[in-house]
Amino acid sequence: METLQMVNAAYGDPALSRSNVFRWYGRFLDGREYIEDDPRSGRPTECPNDNNVEKISQLLLQNRHLSLKLQAQEMNIGKDTVRKIVIEDLRKGKICSRFVPHSLTPEQKDRRIAACRYLIATADSDPDFFKKTVTGDETWCFDYDPTTKRQSAEWAEKPRHDRKNCDFRSLV
Repeated sequence: METLQMVNAAYGDPALSRSNVFRWYGRFLDGREYIEDDPRSGRPTECPNDNNVEKISQLLLQNRHLSLKLQAQEMNIGKDTVRKIVIEDLRKGKICSRFVPHSLTPEQKDRRIAACRYLIATADSDPDFFKKTVTGDETWCFDYDPTTKRQSAEWAEKPRHDRKNCDFRSLV
């Protein structure tokens, strides 16, 4: 009680509660000399250090579909720490399956570039090219087995758009 009165006199109302003062008094009476928390079992070690960033980067290279929960279990760190590493350090975001360049494999991108170059060369050499071209909606054509939006979600680099200075012909 004397210690509780001394703590309240020194720190006022925002001081430790009565039960906390008694608990810490008992710990120091038993010989404890430090105030840091004891390690707790079952709680994962959380540290967004360079080693963890590199390991998570490697996990995502192996499988871009891994959820934050599975990554956290694999690394034995907290899900919030993994989220912070993936989003802030690796600058990745979730995208869903669509037939767009940022979710194509390097081989598919190369084939797309070759096809575009061929079309540009053909259009340049044949003035009636566009009169012979048939267009339509190709969203019904799939080159893969369609999955649900959730199943197709994967981690990918966040796109950086600069539309003012973008020349799409130079990309081909």
